[in-house]
Amino acid sequence: MSPVADTGPLNYLILIGEVELLPALFGYVAAPKAVAREMAHEGAPDVVRHWVAEPPAWLHIHDDAADGADFAALHAGERAVLALARALNAPLVVMDDRRGVAAALASGFAAIGTLGVLYRSALRGAVDLRAAFDRLSRTNFRAKPELLESLLARLTLSKP
Repeated sequence: MSPVADTGPLNYLILIGEVELLPALFGYVAAPKAVAREMAHEGAPDVVRHWVAEPPAWLHIHDDAADGADFAALHAGERAVLALARALNAPLVVMDDRRGVAAALASGFAAIGTLGVLYRSALRGAVDLRAAFDRLSRTNFRAKPELLESLLARLTLSKP
């Protein structure tokens, strides 16, 4: 079963030109209409708005699931992602939001974020992790430099 994606990872992967890593890792990806609305918002970067206006075939946009009341403390996008993941019986969510990830894990879902997608893809040789991190640093994405260095070190150790 394919994952359900939140706005953040889609947004950042589009901004750094690496959104095609998602179908390479997972085949297709689901997203609720709430995520598509966030990506199409006038405050979103132009490239993101244009991308979601004509999404690729691998992104399946679903109606928002009605079952999200137990995620009321989260933003609309995260609530909709978790409700859709539950409705689709998806094992994985693609999400960066800390509270959303905590709620996903507490609900029995696995979670992967933007950095995890980049790291997994680098393990497969599909992306230059340092270059992707450099491009990510030119966006408003925030991660501790120690985390980025740790992932780069782990990648180096994992290569023969």
